Amino acid sequence: MAKEKTTMFIEQPGMLENGHVGKNFDDDGRDKRTGTVLTASAHIITAVIGSGVLSLAWAIAQLGWVAGPAVLMAFSFITYFTSTLLADCYRSPDPVTGKRNYTYMEVVRAHLGGVKVQLCGIAQYGNLVGVTIGYTITASISMVAVKRSNCFHKNGHDVKCSISNYPFMSIFAVIQIVLSQIPNFHKLSWLSIVAAIMSFAYSSIGLGLSIAKVVGGEPVRTSLTGVAVGVDVSGSEKVWRTFQAIGDIAFAYAYSTVLIEIQDTLKSHPAENKVMKRASLAGVTTTTFFYMLCGCVGYGAFGNKAPGNFLTGFGFYEPFWLIDFANVCIAIHLIGAYQVFCQPIFAFVEGRCHKRWPESKLVTSEYGVDIPFLGVFRVNFLRLVWRTSYVIVTAVVAMIFPFFNDFVGLIGAASFYPLTVYFPIEMHIAQTKIPKYSFTWIWLKILSWTCLVVSLVAAAGSIQGLSQDLKTYKPFNTQ
Repeated sequence: MAKEKTTMFIEQPGMLENGHVGKNFDDDGRDKRTGTVLTASAHIITAVIGSGVLSLAWAIAQLGWVAGPAVLMAFSFITYFTSTLLADCYRSPDPVTGKRNYTYMEVVRAHLGGVKVQLCGIAQYGNLVGVTIGYTITASISMVAVKRSNCFHKNGHDVKCSISNYPFMSIFAVIQIVLSQIPNFHKLSWLSIVAAIMSFAYSSIGLGLSIAKVVGGEPVRTSLTGVAVGVDVSGSEKVWRTFQAIGDIAFAYAYSTVLIEIQDTLKSHPAENKVMKRASLAGVTTTTFFYMLCGCVGYGAFGNKAPGNFLTGFGFYEPFWLIDFANVCIAIHLIGAYQVFCQPIFAFVEGRCHKRWPESKLVTSEYGVDIPFLGVFRVNFLRLVWRTSYVIVTAVVAMIFPFFNDFVGLIGAASFYPLTVYFPIEMHIAQTKIPKYSFTWIWLKILSWTCLVVSLVAAAGSIQGLSQDLKTYKPFNTQ
């Protein structure tokens, strides 16, 4: 390996001689950004249409025909609105000509400062870790579903076909270890585009199978209020499931955690905040359309007995090859989505290491490895050890807590209020200097407090579900 001293993407190289910025550098001295509305929209769709879409039929079943779609639309409007506020905070103090802020924490530091920066860091990186764990769980469930689908097709639908998730979690982790060595977030655009295509593919397949089931005329029970007390669930179960369903829907819109990092990939012209708003509108509109179809048609297909994951819960058995293909698409999509969510974590830790040990060869030195047909690949010791360790740890945690619905509901509840609502609203108030107790200030505060209450009840429902699951679960038991 040929050793070479280079600067990692998390370190700012500074301006060129005489303060001029070269044609290959942006106004902050970093490599010129090349992102567009298309690539940003692909990143957003990759981040948003994830495992959340798979649980929407179940969530609508808990809430019913009235509350289900209403809650879904409410979350989509709130997410888009606050994403526009957050997009204006990328530069400060002016949203067009101000200084760039490269991460969510830097944005909060620039506009709010104080202890709120630490609170933001805990919320953001805790959520990102939770999402990557959730994606490991979901991807392995989809891989297992492929084998189970083939087993059911071969041996009949009444066969147990018990298959362990653990080997597939290990395979997913190995793939992520390799991909995580790609040093620059903006070089993952191709992965996001592939992942976005996969998300459309499996959402469309799930939707098509649901429509076929509805058209087939098989009778199912649905209602305006969802699962019936005394018939499907007890009174307490109805309450807890309703709360959990709200958390699942909140999780389905979780991309604010990586919005700033996505915006930092965009070209300087036109203004990044304007492009990001267009990308957010395209991303949220597209995903809401699919969510509404998948959730409502899925509920129409399965009724009150909708499975937690409508492509792996085996409400569908045939055609088995199409179900297999859909689950392969899910796995491929989550491979890309995992990278979108873990890159900010990688950048944060590596940035801290660079500042603390700027002279350390283990931290700053890179080695060029010549890979046949692919050219020279840069290897850094810190990146290799830290990113590999992170992927392994998330895989182990996923093996210990492999509960799909409860886990995604808890992540959604924990992240929705602070990252999607509270910080964007507070920064908007500070940036635009909205007078205290003015009409705009009051309604923004009402929105913020309402979302806090929603997040708390959703978290309560998911925690109750996890506690019930843990009573009977034995970690690493393959039987």
